[in-house]
Amino acid sequence: MAAYQTVVVGTDGSDSSYLAVDRAAAIAGDTGAVLVIACAYQPRDERDLGRAQDQLGSDVAYQVVGFNPAEETVRTASERAHRAGAGKVETVVVDGDPVPALAKVVHDHNADLLVVGNRGLNTLAGRILGSVPAEAARKSTVDVLIVHTTG
Repeated sequence: MAAYQTVVVGTDGSDSSYLAVDRAAAIAGDTGAVLVIACAYQPRDERDLGRAQDQLGSDVAYQVVGFNPAEETVRTASERAHRAGAGKVETVVVDGDPVPALAKVVHDHNADLLVVGNRGLNTLAGRILGSVPAEAARKSTVDVLIVHTTG
């Protein structure tokens, strides 16, 4: 099997998602792959996020609200990725929900590996609503690495 050529990793700016970025960057660095760091964002106002967090807790943190926070998230992730060994790093922010956004990035960049953190897999909200890593793994057309980023 040939080494991965393009690795996509999703981040929401949380500490756990940055751990997934670190792992994806190490893989990309080891294989010489291009690393594409993606952040999905919702063009919602802060009141919507506040209401969702009141109902679901911090498990909705993967819903980045607004374009500017998403840009800052991928900029920070890119800096981390370079420190973790990635040579070629691209960033992209996508308007929409995380899983369809990641699928679009994988498709648009002809990626062969998607990396996500395990955040939400073992939470109440994740069991009720479905988690990003579980849904991404179910719907992906490429290999998926779910990095253990939470306890």
